[in-house]
Amino acid sequence: METESTSVLIVGGGLAGLSAAVFLSWRGVPALLVERHTGSSPHPRAVGFTPRTLELYRAAGLGPRVPQAPPGLRLRRARVRSLAGEWFEESSWTPGADDGPTIEQSPCTGAAIAQDRLEPLLRDRAVELGADVRFGTELVSWHQDADGVRAVLRTRDGAEHRVRSDYLIAADGTRSPVREALKIGRSGRGHLRTSRSVLFTAPLEEYLKAGVSQFEIDRPGLQGFLTTYGDGRWVLMFADDEDRDEDTLKAMVLQAIGRTDLPVELVTTGRWELGALVADRFTSGRVFLAGDAAHTLPPSRGGYGANTGIEDVHNLAWKLSAVLSGESAPGLLGTYEPERHPIAWLRHEQIFARADYSRHAGGAAGATIIDDEAMEFGQLYRSAAVLSAGDDLPPAARPEQWAGQPGTRAPHLWLTRDGERLSTLDLFQRGWVLLSGNDHWAAAAGRAGELTGVPVDHQRIGGTLLPDEPEAFPRAFGLSADGAALVRPDGYIAWRSRDLPAEPAGALTEALSQVSFATHTATTAPAA
Repeated sequence: METESTSVLIVGGGLAGLSAAVFLSWRGVPALLVERHTGSSPHPRAVGFTPRTLELYRAAGLGPRVPQAPPGLRLRRARVRSLAGEWFEESSWTPGADDGPTIEQSPCTGAAIAQDRLEPLLRDRAVELGADVRFGTELVSWHQDADGVRAVLRTRDGAEHRVRSDYLIAADGTRSPVREALKIGRSGRGHLRTSRSVLFTAPLEEYLKAGVSQFEIDRPGLQGFLTTYGDGRWVLMFADDEDRDEDTLKAMVLQAIGRTDLPVELVTTGRWELGALVADRFTSGRVFLAGDAAHTLPPSRGGYGANTGIEDVHNLAWKLSAVLSGESAPGLLGTYEPERHPIAWLRHEQIFARADYSRHAGGAAGATIIDDEAMEFGQLYRSAAVLSAGDDLPPAARPEQWAGQPGTRAPHLWLTRDGERLSTLDLFQRGWVLLSGNDHWAAAAGRAGELTGVPVDHQRIGGTLLPDEPEAFPRAFGLSADGAALVRPDGYIAWRSRDLPAEPAGALTEALSQVSFATHTATTAPAA
């Protein structure tokens, strides 16, 4: 057999794997994705995608293709006897969530799109960008050495192919054969329960007018969970593992609806293992775990499952791109686990701190419930790719509380350039960006880029980029009028100088060389 070559081999064609193919190919990194199934699961799983996920897709050119939720929409749940029957009470994911300040944190609002509708959009975009996406192709065997990863693939007709890649991303699900081959264990609350579900269609839009889209069915003989996929399809999940025939399922669906005069069509059934486990390690040599292979988290109103995996591979994509291009040393890849592993554990903890799962798993003793916007927009990275993110800082806080803290996502602010409205987030993601409120840092950015071999794009906020509020930029980024913030290619702040130092070029060069793992750096930098 001839041996193909690629930069990154992605195993698994679910949300994490397909997102990895999009993010890598968008950065010009050759990627080959293999998935043993021929298409998406007929039973959709994830349906809620957060504003942060939509920010990442927006940058990669998917924004117009993914329909977003209306602004200000909050996911609400009600406990009911049935849709048409008595509604008892509503509940929020986070206690007191509606009491927090109303601040626009993102240009995106999230999306309520079924996983089997989103995955084809990701596949198409990955292919457009140059990724090699092969469904119906299985990873048969693989091994890694100091030079790369060598794998054998098998297509559905039995033909086998050899592939050599520089790196491998294992996005191959909760049972991950790649993780098992690496003998990486998992920890966490473990198996919670096994549940059954039925997917069906019915004209039930009138029951969504109140803004509630999730329903706990609480009636004699039926304890279940009912929700919509927003496209005419609904799923009824049972709290048990009982196998039911079609007639029984239809009768229980009608009980959950509370009416018998509507046309109901059963589509498919599912069997679900609800559990919570986090891999003990996310990396092993040239192999990286992502998505469910790295952390299996039960469905939650915080979107802590699929969305966490999508941000895993976004974090990894820019680092792989920098290393493969020769801009950064391989040590940069060593920051993936220190940044993403604590996030997985934080989300695991937060799931069991809230009522949805604390009552099923004994609670999370002593866990403090963190604000939704802090969990969505304010999680903290601590690694060698960030300066001044100490152990004394909390794991997450709201963006206005962080005020530009290195290790957090750069804040969103609305700007106007040549009559065009854009977000600060639109300035990021391609490469390193230095933000300042004046031109003092422009020469420093150019000189630091020359000395490190890592280009830095200086963007002045207040020149051609006009903020809606004149003082919004220094306040949001925690800077004086002469300070600057260095933003990584994933939109996270790596370093900042609150004021103008005596030698801006020297200070920036030293910081950039550290956080970017630049492969060549001058020992000294002249003052700007």
